[in-house]
Amino acid sequence: MGNFVANEGLSIFVILAWLGINAYLFYQFYLNFLVDRWLYSRVLLGQALPWARAPAACLNFNCLLILLPVCRNFLSFVRGTIQCCSRTAARQLDRNLTFHKLVAYMIALHTAIHIVAHLFNFEYFWDAQLNRNSSLLPFVLSEIGTDDGLPYLNPIRNNETSPTLVTFTTIAGLTGVVITLALILIISSSMEVIRRSYFEVFWYTHHLFVIFFIGLVFHGYGRIVRGQTLSSLQTNNPNLCKDRFQEWGMNGSDCAVPVFAGNPPGTWMWVVGPMFLYVCERIVRIYRSHQKVVITKVVMHPSKTLELQMKKKGFRMEVGQYVFIQCPSVSRLEWHPFTLTSAPEEDHFSAHIRIVGDWTQALFEACGGDKAEPQEAWKLPKVAIDGPFGTASEDVFRYEVVMLVGAGIGVTPFASILKSVWYKRIQNNQDVFTKKIYFYWLCPETEAFEWFADLLQSLEGQMTEKGMADFLSYNIYLTRWKETEAAHFRVHHEAENDPITGLKQKTLYGKPNWDNEFTNIASKHPRSKVGVFLCGPPALGKSLENQCHSSSAADVKFIFNKENF
Repeated sequence: MGNFVANEGLSIFVILAWLGINAYLFYQFYLNFLVDRWLYSRVLLGQALPWARAPAACLNFNCLLILLPVCRNFLSFVRGTIQCCSRTAARQLDRNLTFHKLVAYMIALHTAIHIVAHLFNFEYFWDAQLNRNSSLLPFVLSEIGTDDGLPYLNPIRNNETSPTLVTFTTIAGLTGVVITLALILIISSSMEVIRRSYFEVFWYTHHLFVIFFIGLVFHGYGRIVRGQTLSSLQTNNPNLCKDRFQEWGMNGSDCAVPVFAGNPPGTWMWVVGPMFLYVCERIVRIYRSHQKVVITKVVMHPSKTLELQMKKKGFRMEVGQYVFIQCPSVSRLEWHPFTLTSAPEEDHFSAHIRIVGDWTQALFEACGGDKAEPQEAWKLPKVAIDGPFGTASEDVFRYEVVMLVGAGIGVTPFASILKSVWYKRIQNNQDVFTKKIYFYWLCPETEAFEWFADLLQSLEGQMTEKGMADFLSYNIYLTRWKETEAAHFRVHHEAENDPITGLKQKTLYGKPNWDNEFTNIASKHPRSKVGVFLCGPPALGKSLENQCHSSSAADVKFIFNKENF
């Protein structure tokens, strides 16, 4: 229970607070439309009126939040500000995309409620005009504004006008349709199967949020839903006059014809701040992306992994951070995130890019990956860099004991960490708070080991020379292999170095028994906080997260951190 609270306590509090605010806004605005001012409106529309307005308030609140989790420069600034005060609070920023998705689902839910309620409203408006009986209050209310020049209550002005026509000829109706279509396209293209297989569709469609926000701001300017004005309430008390509507406006009557007006549009007050922040974010990104980047070295690693070593004036990074890379010769619009594999102490920054899609394949070819001869420097493509941005791995040196778990190319942030360890502890003899690192690397095939093995061999040799062999424990797992290959490797198992990696530590086959690993670490480091860092698939993340929550070691806390960008 203690591990679960340490990992999830603040996250649960944030989610409950967010849900609580949504519930409060819904309930409060529902009650706001049950007051006397809206009584005549409810005569026409019934309970559909408060059911339409309550989710609109929640939509405003969630649209205020939806942009904040994707303002990466803002999050990096906040992380740097609060990191020294609260590591737990800083960890919440690593779940920015998860919160972004939750807010998007809430927007979709309240949009659906808002639309359904307004569909009922239009039906009620239409029915009031169809049933043209002057002895009925809904019809009398619908006729206000026809001959007397007063503001109307019913936007459908006669029985020859269809609700469809009103929908597509009013500001509220037209912007509502545009907002709904944009939201449907954004959410549907965000499904994982589309995002992973057709990233360009996801990327381009997601920018419909600009149209969504413009439509949202102007949606209320038509003031199509109206209530009685405050001055009209003085001359026509709806509780006293609703049953005396035949006397409205007559000489000697104390019930004047009611006057109606819509609330002034207020959505802009909710979203202007986040929109301004996002515009500033884009300006910063555009400025940084136009700074000159020089590719100093291109390395083609096995398993179709491309390494780009680059330099950029004023570039500063921390371990585990990531950048967005654009290659104009491949695409002028697409930006893709990649973890930095270099250490802050190096005079360049680098990224390892696995060739798995159209964009990475085009970049691979532009850098000469499909050519046998070396590329001339002037022939290399131009690239733009946006970043770096912070991740969970920045906190790695704040834990005395650390578990690093990488799967396949997911080892990239830990390359930066291990290089930085080499510079701090071995080359510069600096003391760091971290006293022990457990490194786990899971790969499906042998080729994936090759590009990273050199770094591990260098670390292994240097740490042995410095008497620090116990500082880093690494376990490399080959998760898929053929029996013939495994038998061949077992023949060499007695050799001093592993035949696959060249390391003294032997390659292990299959998947780790995480229960045993966590138990062993807990027994070796009592009364410790162990930082568990993962860069890998969701299934592995779920398994490790469950282990962190359910660890039986009462005096050891496992704090789970996952790369999420």
